Amino acid sequence: MKNYIVLLLVVTALISCKKKKTDPHVPPNVTLKTGTNFITADCTLSKQDTVWVGITATKTEDDLKSYNVSYAYDGVATTTTFYNYLMNANELTGYSKDVQIITRNQTGSERWVFSIVDRDGNITQKTIKITVQ
Repeated sequence: MKNYIVLLLVVTALISCKKKKTDPHVPPNVTLKTGTNFITADCTLSKQDTVWVGITATKTEDDLKSYNVSYAYDGVATTTTFYNYLMNANELTGYSKDVQIITRNQTGSERWVFSIVDRDGNITQKTIKITVQ
């Protein structure tokens, strides 16, 4: 009986020492679309210019959950939501969206943040700063 208890303790110790698999927390893959009227990087535009930002997001580890577009003007740290979307069952592995941006009718800076979140909370963000002249 004593040998049985010792064996049980050894087996329990070995099981608890076994390295547990960790979640690598790989964020979603996001690329910006290119083409006519699409912007993909910081730029300077005129007042009330119209441009497009398109994203294509794909699942890496976990299903996609949501997409958010937000902006901040003139160096303000806090952003304001412009567009928010929760993925439906057909979009859990891939999502594509084009967003039209019309710059303000005043000079300054506009910071646009495009965020994709997966169901594990991993976030990929793309940020574009527009200087309006």
